[in-house]
Amino acid sequence: MSNLLQVTDLSKSYSGQVVLDAAAFSVGAGKKIAVIGRNGAGKSTLFKIITGQEEADSGNLIFSAQTRLGYLKQEDDFQENDTVLSYLQRKSDVEEWRCAKAAAQFELKDEKLEALVSTLSGGYQMRVKLASMLLLEPNLILLDEPTNYLDLSTTLLLEKFLRSYRGTYLVISHDRNFIKNTCTEVLELEWGKAYYFPNSLEHYFEYKEKKLETDLNFNKKQEKKKQHLQQFVDRFGAKASKASQAKSKLKQIERLETIQIQSSLAGVRMKIHDVKAVHGFVWRLKDLAIGYGSKVVAGNIDLDLERGSHVSILGDNGQGKSTFLKTLAERIEPVSGSYKKLEGVKVAYYAQHVMSEMGGSETVKQYLERAAQFNILEEEIFKMAGNFLFRDDDLKKPISILSGGEKARLCLAGILLNTYDVLLLDEPTSHLDFETVEVLARSLAGTNVAVLFVSHDRDFIKILAERILEVKNGTIKHFYGDFDDYIEYLQKNSNQETDEAKARTPRVNVNHRKSILAEEKMKKRELERIEKMIDSLKKDREEILKMFAENPTKINLSLDKRRKTIELEIKQWEEKWFELSVHI
Repeated sequence: MSNLLQVTDLSKSYSGQVVLDAAAFSVGAGKKIAVIGRNGAGKSTLFKIITGQEEADSGNLIFSAQTRLGYLKQEDDFQENDTVLSYLQRKSDVEEWRCAKAAAQFELKDEKLEALVSTLSGGYQMRVKLASMLLLEPNLILLDEPTNYLDLSTTLLLEKFLRSYRGTYLVISHDRNFIKNTCTEVLELEWGKAYYFPNSLEHYFEYKEKKLETDLNFNKKQEKKKQHLQQFVDRFGAKASKASQAKSKLKQIERLETIQIQSSLAGVRMKIHDVKAVHGFVWRLKDLAIGYGSKVVAGNIDLDLERGSHVSILGDNGQGKSTFLKTLAERIEPVSGSYKKLEGVKVAYYAQHVMSEMGGSETVKQYLERAAQFNILEEEIFKMAGNFLFRDDDLKKPISILSGGEKARLCLAGILLNTYDVLLLDEPTSHLDFETVEVLARSLAGTNVAVLFVSHDRDFIKILAERILEVKNGTIKHFYGDFDDYIEYLQKNSNQETDEAKARTPRVNVNHRKSILAEEKMKKRELERIEKMIDSLKKDREEILKMFAENPTKINLSLDKRRKTIELEIKQWEEKWFELSVHI
């Protein structure tokens, strides 16, 4: 199997901190690789070096001549007036029909093609970016946290696409379920090195655990042998009759080697202070409408939110989950209705845009000192910083050089240096690694602080959520069941919608149904034939243009006439493709 990419001795440092240290690995065709590692281990840095956004300090990247690289960026590059179709054409410079075909893979059809990208939810915007990347026909894709801020339906759609994708991809994701469902191999970055494992993530963790246990047992046995030999040397080394044997034993001790075991990376420990146990409601909402200005995003909201409850807010993107949290956090005013909060309740609010407001020139220590309540001792600040893996020189780092995950940890550490009755968390797990996500969920689950949160991390929701609020069809209501019940409910709804669509279709007899299926099959074959025809005509056009370029002084009227005819035929076939595709 040929390698699409070979990485050798790759090194990169920032301000003296080593991120990559002679990392080496190869990527073969058809591989589906999860790139994992603790926050700040160099995952995004590695992708930026591969894509040419940053330069390595040393080392080599060798791409195969057949490699076509595709990179799904976290940042958006949409323009104000971009429709889905115009954006895809602008980014790929290919015909409308090819753009429509790529978009259809992600359920971007009909009116969605003409919609302004800016009006779409984050989930649909991610679908647009995926379609744009695929139009460049890459065979090696890099996906950096592709599930961040995606709703569940889009995440499942992305999983389905990746499982059927025949090319190669490397995925950075904190979503353990997503990796389990899409990746068959693992590349871990740790201590600046790259460790490749040709099996699933779960198998890799099992392998690491067993290897550590085996290495520790081996070292233990070696140490026992050394002690036994040393006892002989200490007892008989001074005796002339035993001198030669003692010397032999010393040589044996020197030859007994142990396996060097890197000290494990420090784990996150989070202590969240309980608040005084008081029964009652934090908020009572009656006929509440939320939104921006006079625009209502969700209304008819009648809810009582209890003290100490742990509530997951679920629903598709763009339905009002974040707007609801912003309203409770008093970042925006309700549009109308009754909104009552218990007097004296302290509320903390965490969201992505809050994290982005963190000062760039401020150091980690300065941020925590500013974030802490006035009676917090410096010792407690250092302890909290250590709990979130900020130690020694880390405290002097300017926030501007921190990774997304490090900023998220710092922001959360700042919140937990205070005591709050309620935590409002909007996507708190984005950019956090597996271990940090699990520890955060279990720490929050073990406190009597009320937690209302938006998250698409399935493990995080399962551990923490006691109740579920569903944002759907312009309102917010309690869902009575756990997260597994909610998934089952979504699947039933999806099946019901399919059944209803079938019910609306006029009943036909078996022969008629067979006729319809045969007609659809014939139309698909016709589409494939048209695509081949268009490709053939384009090749003929390229040949003519090449001849003109090679003979610029010669005028060939017949060839020029042929070129114009080809141009017209291409246009006609593309229109035919569009017309036919609408009816399939």
